[in-house]
Amino acid sequence: MAEHTTSKLKWLEQTLPEGLLVTAGWLEEHGFSSSLRSQYVSGGWLEQPARGVFRRSRGQLRWEQVVISLQTLLEFPVVIGGRTALELHGYGHFLSQDQREVHLYGKTPLPGWMSKLSIPTHFVFHKSTKLFRNDHITRGLTSLSWNSQTNDDARNKAESLTHIPWGQWDWPLTLSTPERALLELLDELPQKESFSLVDKLMEGMVSLRPNRLRKLLEDCHRIKVKRLFFFFADRHKPDWLKHLDRTQIDLGSGDRMLVRGGKFDSTYRITVPEDLDAV
Repeated sequence: MAEHTTSKLKWLEQTLPEGLLVTAGWLEEHGFSSSLRSQYVSGGWLEQPARGVFRRSRGQLRWEQVVISLQTLLEFPVVIGGRTALELHGYGHFLSQDQREVHLYGKTPLPGWMSKLSIPTHFVFHKSTKLFRNDHITRGLTSLSWNSQTNDDARNKAESLTHIPWGQWDWPLTLSTPERALLELLDELPQKESFSLVDKLMEGMVSLRPNRLRKLLEDCHRIKVKRLFFFFADRHKPDWLKHLDRTQIDLGSGDRMLVRGGKFDSTYRITVPEDLDAV
């Protein structure tokens, strides 16, 4: 029995990196019974940050470890998007907010145990199919063997997703590209984000890829998002805008009142804040 336990522990050390999370179901699938899990917890080999969730302890639990665990070990189809992805891409100085919220996008709601973790971060779930017709998230994410030097993951060549290395071991975080993250952020207007913030952000987004934008805009079925995108782009006229043929993008019909008491933009038929140009 002791030899069996030692063998199982050795396998766990080789398979479960310190700091990452797995569920009771994951452990059960790999031959770790409920009694064995309890034995490992009482013996200090595993800790239980939430009911039904386990990890080999390595410092304080961080939100990045939670997301990496979902995307790799647990193979849960979710990516970092919107505001959080833009912050990770280096646009945080425009957004000016600490990461107390992490925005995640996917087709399947997040596991309930994520809200039970004792970390100073709230995970916000967004259903990605509400924004894009053809969701790339389920086409395969990353593994812990991902090559952070070449960013070479043959299973995931979607234009809308990318990876960045995180932590001492360069574990991969899968997130939206800046182009996709921008459209995700625009979808939060005006209830969750402000027009002035997005205006400042768009002013600094000078290196977006027009071909990637075209594909995403064609795939996007949120008329509001597409109209807002061109509205802000027209205000700042980045070089990439001249490479986009807006006649090929379906901007719908009819008016959209986004802000009560605002001014009407006749080009894109949306109502925007009256004071957007105020100093």
